[in-house]
Amino acid sequence: MDKTPPDDFRDQMIRFDRVVKRYGDHTILDHLDFTVGRGEKVTLIGPSGSGKTTILRLLMTLEKVTDGAIWVAGQPLTHRYRGGRLVPATEKHLREVRKSIGMVFQQFNLFPNMTVLQNITEAPIQVLGQSRDEAVGQARSLLEMVGLSDKESAHPSQLSGGQQQRVAIARCLAMSPQVMLLDEVTSALDPELVDGVLAVLRDIATTTDITM
Repeated sequence: MDKTPPDDFRDQMIRFDRVVKRYGDHTILDHLDFTVGRGEKVTLIGPSGSGKTTILRLLMTLEKVTDGAIWVAGQPLTHRYRGGRLVPATEKHLREVRKSIGMVFQQFNLFPNMTVLQNITEAPIQVLGQSRDEAVGQARSLLEMVGLSDKESAHPSQLSGGQQQRVAIARCLAMSPQVMLLDEVTSALDPELVDGVLAVLRDIATTTDITM
């Protein structure tokens, strides 16, 4: 994989190219070749320990590949070009590429000391450089989309699990990601709360071109 990626890489939003991930002597991913097209919605199904979450964590650069390379939107994620060859990515390169990727976690991961509105606006202001007015306007539109317009001043502890997960989805969308990663986002919810979260995700899937 010297020089530039093949043309077909550019038609794919995600590409795992012979990716290996090991923890000590335990191999989780063994030369995985895996692609997702632009705008495609893909579900990974398998038993616990089969590597589903590992794939997502590698895409979010929360873990490093042992071998192989990952590409996002035709650009190397885990590596960068230097002298026409791929070399391991710098932290600066990783920060830049992962701006196009958002992740919604199983356990919400909201900041407990911040209001709902602050949870959604913090990253667009600090990472994307949006003005506060722009970030707040966008956050309020997203809260309306997920059915939580009346909760912008609440703290996470004042919300149900389903409401917290909808805030987490809005926070992810606030970064305008090209790729949205969802790690078992309903598994921590009570059964009666699942439908509301799934309805939001279905709406995103049918009304946007985000790769999910």
